[in-house]
Formats: sequence, structure tokens, C-alpha cells
Amino acid sequence: MTTKYTPLKDHDTPVKVLFTGYLCTVAVGYLFALIQILFTHGMADGKFGLSVDDIVYSYYGNRSGTVLEQKLNGSMKDNAPEQEGFAIMQWARDGADIYDYKDDGIDKIIETRCVMCHNASASGIPDLTKFENLKALAKQDEGATFSSLTRVSHIHLFGISFIFMFVGVIFSFSETTPVKIKCIAVGMPYAFLMADILSWWLTKIHPMFAWLVILAGMGMAASFIYMWLISLVEMWLFKPVFVSGLGMHYLQWRDNLKSEKNKARLDRAVDIITELFDILNRIANVAADKWTSTVWPYLQNFRKK
Repeated sequence: MTTKYTPLKDHDTPVKVLFTGYLCTVAVGYLFALIQILFTHGMADGKFGLSVDDIVYSYYGNRSGTVLEQKLNGSMKDNAPEQEGFAIMQWARDGADIYDYKDDGIDKIIETRCVMCHNASASGIPDLTKFENLKALAKQDEGATFSSLTRVSHIHLFGISFIFMFVGVIFSFSETTPVKIKCIAVGMPYAFLMADILSWWLTKIHPMFAWLVILAGMGMAASFIYMWLISLVEMWLFKPVFVSGLGMHYLQWRDNLKSEKNKARLDRAVDIITELFDILNRIANVAADKWTSTVWPYLQNFRKK
């Protein structure tokens, strides 16, 4: 069957540079998006790292306390000393009265610790120079509002769909991926994007759907990484990988897989990989313990100083 498109490896060098520049820039943007999620949603439960509780608190809310309490125990925890944060939370629990706001010195704390970011010129966050906005945050934390979900949903649907459209167009010029798998890879991001947006609304209604948010995000990331890698490798490393390199070795190994010699090699490779994963798992556990007990507390103290 005659190919109806120019494969990635056969494109002119300027076109390859254009595609590569776009893919690399989008990959960096994707990385910063993940970091931004860690520092916003990932601190909703007061602990660094994204968890199911973070998703529940972000969309369904922490119904056991006020919005101010949730923020001061979560993503805003390091922005005020513990005593001042407790004073604000106590004021919110006592009814957020405007007279107590001034008599208890809450206004001074807000002015010193909060309004540097939460002011009239800031967009997307409450303006705490106005008492009525602060009063609204002293109510029970019910997570994201339907208004904010509507705004964020349409922004994500428009923006992310454009990103995956261009990544999918570039990936469509690949020739090493079978057509069926290529169709699945191109369509997967849109299915997971719709599932991701829908899961926000479902989690807002019931916290049990928080798992769907994480699974949908992982699906989008997996499809992005697959199309990104295949596209770059075919553009610049087609011959060493698919002709004379790993691809050729894989085909030879697959054709001779039934031989006893290769079966023994496969068993040995599986044993080595298993041992390697055990070692990496032990290293990861030690590193996680060190991060939790030493590095992260040190960074928090350094930031406070």
C-alpha cells in the first residue's frame, strides 16, 4: 500500500526543527503544569504530594471546617506563623464578626500576611482588602464553586484540546506505529480529557469520584508521553533505533524467541530486572524517609527564615 503522507524521518530539516521545538516547549509546559498542581491541589491536605484527600478537599471541600481553616492548614500554611494562623481560624469559627475582626487584631494579620497577594490587582484569587470577601471564606469549606468549575472547564477543554491536536498531527506522520494503535493513541487524550473534566463535577457532588480525577490525569500523561517519544525518535533517531539498533535487535529476538538459548536469556533478564526493581524500591524508600524526616523540614525552616 502506498504511503499517503511524508513520514517524519523524510521531512525537511526545517520542518523537523519546527516540530521538535513545539514538542519540547509543550513538554516543558506540561512539566510546569504538574509542578503547579503539586503546589496548589497537592497542599490541600497540608502535606506535600498529590493524594486522593487533596482532590476531595479541592473539589468537594473539607466539610469539617471553614475555607480559611482549610487553606491555613494546607497551601497557605507556610505564609503565616502558627499563632497568627490559629487566631484567624478561631475568629472564623466564632462567627467572623466585623467588630472582633478589628478588636482581635485579625485585620492587622490579614494586612501583613495576605493582602500582598490577595489584593484588587490579583486575578483568580479573592481580594482580601474587602471584608465581605474574607467573610465569605469564613463559611464551611465546600470546595470549588460551580461557577469556578464552569470557568476552568471551558478553559481546559479549549486549551488542552488544541495542544493534543498539534501533538497528534505530528504523531500522525509516524510510520513505525500500526494504524490501529495510532488511532487509539491520538484519540486517548480527548477521551481522558473529557473524563478528567467530568470527574471534577462528579467529585464536587460526591467525594468517591476523586479516584477518577487521578486516573484521567494519568491517562492523558501516558498518551502524551507515548506520542512525544515516538515522534522525536522517528524524526532524529530512526536509523539507529528502528533499522540498525534496538528495533532490529527486537525483531531478531522475537523471531528466535522459541529457541532454548533465548528463553534462558529471557529468564535471566527477568531475574536481573526483578533484582534491579527490588534495589530501586529500597533506595526509593530510604530516599522518601530522608525527604520526609530531613530534607522537607529543612526546606520549610529555610523558607521561614
